[in-house]
Amino acid sequence: MNAGAATPPANAPIKVLVADDERLVRSGLKLLIDVEDDVTVVGEATNGAEAVERARAVRPDVVLMDIRMPRLDGIQATAQITETRGLERVRILILTTYDTDAHVFDALQAGASGFLLKDAGPAELLHAIRVIAAGEALLAPRITRRLIGQFTARRTAAQAAEDRLAVLTEREREVLGLVGQGLSNDEIGAELHLSPATARTHVSRAMVKLGARDRAQLVVIAYQTGLVTPDC
Repeated sequence: MNAGAATPPANAPIKVLVADDERLVRSGLKLLIDVEDDVTVVGEATNGAEAVERARAVRPDVVLMDIRMPRLDGIQATAQITETRGLERVRILILTTYDTDAHVFDALQAGASGFLLKDAGPAELLHAIRVIAAGEALLAPRITRRLIGQFTARRTAAQAAEDRLAVLTEREREVLGLVGQGLSNDEIGAELHLSPATARTHVSRAMVKLGARDRAQLVVIAYQTGLVTPDC
């Protein structure tokens, strides 16, 4: 059993670490989050190295991680946090600017559970934090398909797709493809005429067999192997 930060109990506030090199951004995020009863900021970091240090110290449930920071960028910081023993359950939500950060895909590979555009509204940000804290991935279908498709199109040819997917049953392949298209468990169930619980089981089995830590990495794998293509 992992010793990392577990999904917080229903009556415990979600602990958030804010990592951004802009003081105004950090202050704005803290102000927005701390007015909520079920979410609280437990730490701030001004660069990637500090984000790793603070994550080890405060054990947050969610890290809001900017990509472009000094000393250590958000991708490297994400990789270090997700690979640190005891922090396996810390969820990282990448904050990025639309169509400018060509490193979003790399961040997902590094272990981020999703990403959110910096111009998202307050309600969307709070929803994202709650979704990530619950152990799900936040992947807005249209934006995610466009970004991940853009950054993986050049890489899929080199992937040994059939070898990698050979561990899956035919049904699990179908489910993986639908996860890659951004569908929820309920939507997958409706598409394949399965109950949401059965769909969730297939997603979990695919995750275990492919060594994916969460749904976000399943999306990456779906694109890497060509199971889903950018024009889907």
